[in-house]
Amino acid sequence: MMKTLLNIFFILTTTLSVFGQWDTFNVASESSFRGISVVDKNIIWASGTGGTFVRTINGGKTWKIGRVPGAENLDFRDIEAFGADTAYLLSIGEGSSSRIYKTIDGGENWTLQFTNKNSLAFFDAFAFWDRDHGIAMSDPVDGYFYLAETDDGGFTWRVLSQSSSPSAMKGEAAFAASGTCIVARGSKTLWMVTGGSIARLHKSTDGGRTWTPYQVPIVAGNSSAGIFSLSMADDSHGIAVGGEYTKPFLSTDTGAVTADGGKTWKKVTGLGGYRSGVAFITRSIVVAVGTTGSDISYNGGIEWRKLDAADYNAVASAGRNATWAVGPKGRIAKLRIP
Repeated sequence: MMKTLLNIFFILTTTLSVFGQWDTFNVASESSFRGISVVDKNIIWASGTGGTFVRTINGGKTWKIGRVPGAENLDFRDIEAFGADTAYLLSIGEGSSSRIYKTIDGGENWTLQFTNKNSLAFFDAFAFWDRDHGIAMSDPVDGYFYLAETDDGGFTWRVLSQSSSPSAMKGEAAFAASGTCIVARGSKTLWMVTGGSIARLHKSTDGGRTWTPYQVPIVAGNSSAGIFSLSMADDSHGIAVGGEYTKPFLSTDTGAVTADGGKTWKKVTGLGGYRSGVAFITRSIVVAVGTTGSDISYNGGIEWRKLDAADYNAVASAGRNATWAVGPKGRIAKLRIP
């Protein structure tokens, strides 16, 4: 009997190691991390509650932990880094709580670049084509998603007019869950995903001047359901994940893939429930994370295998040896793929 149990244990642990495994890192922080930016296998930045940011430049061996002065009460839900020295932070919240900061010296000093002045706006995430050109998105204001852009490294941020912003259906909004509800590629292409009353993708190919919406077959219909994260492997192939975050184990209609840049979508099955973050590691390997654990796919997101049941908020990847996830209470982990 004991031999049989040992054999079963060996099979289970071997099976898990075949799919992948998370290695956790000890970071002296109790912050809930939701923003993560992976520059390469050595340089990783993360951000979270209490105005906190962390950075490693040696693949996680040591971490720099800091708080942005004057931002101790802010929640940094998104971070975009361009090397060991340059990074942008976006905080969420109503009115002036939505801000953007930038450092060019590895976090030693931060410059407040943007403070939201519209009391109805609530910024969720931002994305950059390069270190100078980026766009930040807020929930809708007066029926249109509220967007701000920069083309000079954040020295100036301009709010786009309604004529250059995607219109929103009643009850449609975005989620400040992992900083991945907006994606930028190339020099002008943007994808933005939403939820609430309807799950949609809004696409722009001219830097956010005009938009085309497409419906995505992910659960929606109330303020806690919809698409929470998008990842694009290239200009055509992408995956959207989400669900109902008040019902985290509900696994129906929580993921969909596209092969034509977002115009049409196909449902996927096998995700372990609500997922707030997803990232392509290679063209075929994809990882998704959420409060009930993580899953991995080896065929572009069509089929999924469970990795673990730990609580994660966001995931980002710069390749097979550079895939990281973050979560509550300072959780930071690196994915080891056999």
